[in-house]
Amino acid sequence: MSFTNKSVVITGGSTGIGLATAKAFIENGANVLITGRNSANLAKAAAEINSQKLQTVVSDTSTLIGISALEKAVEESGHQIDVLFLNAGIAVFAPIGQVTEEDFDAQFNTNVKGSFFTLQKLLPHLADGSAVLFTSSTVATATNSGASIYSATKGALNKIAQIAANELAERQIRVNIVSPGPTETPGFDKATQGGAKDFFAAATALQRMGRPEEIAKTVLFLASDNASFITGTELLADGGYINYALK
Repeated sequence: MSFTNKSVVITGGSTGIGLATAKAFIENGANVLITGRNSANLAKAAAEINSQKLQTVVSDTSTLIGISALEKAVEESGHQIDVLFLNAGIAVFAPIGQVTEEDFDAQFNTNVKGSFFTLQKLLPHLADGSAVLFTSSTVATATNSGASIYSATKGALNKIAQIAANELAERQIRVNIVSPGPTETPGFDKATQGGAKDFFAAATALQRMGRPEEIAKTVLFLASDNASFITGTELLADGGYINYALK
């Protein structure tokens, strides 16, 4: 798959799936802009990728001010966006009786509000025929205890993406959803407790955690011409988690 001279924007691109996807796009010729809330993480990502094809922007996409910083960077680049990967997200797991308003708002602001308004504000900058990808999760379908709010945000995200696919079809813009299963990322480690990796690995048909690089390959496929007739679709990259865990 070639993305030579294509312009790619990835929110939440400083670690985990976002970082792996940025690397993959650059390896395939794209110019990539990644966002992150933490300037130190962005600097670390830039040093790791070490490419003139990478641009970083400090942007907290859970706020309209943060999204405006991203929009300004896109405007100043002078390039339309060929691929927009709405990947920024957070997870906080707790039983319903222990969920705080702060955790509720943080997850909805980042996972739903952030992706929705980032797409809205960048619509004028999307090239006709471009691709938009949302990072969702298998939790949008699964019913894991302690994941009520996180699951709700991903369910909402899926519906937004499906409607966006219909609304943007007249511009030949394809909108699809990537739903990873349990994946080894810093975000997973932060949101879960000891022993979680063994538990979730055992819950997949392949009996292991996913790797960010594997999710990145899924994103590149959906963003490529190889998926030119695919839109409004959710692609599970979960090692069989949904079917195996719920059998």
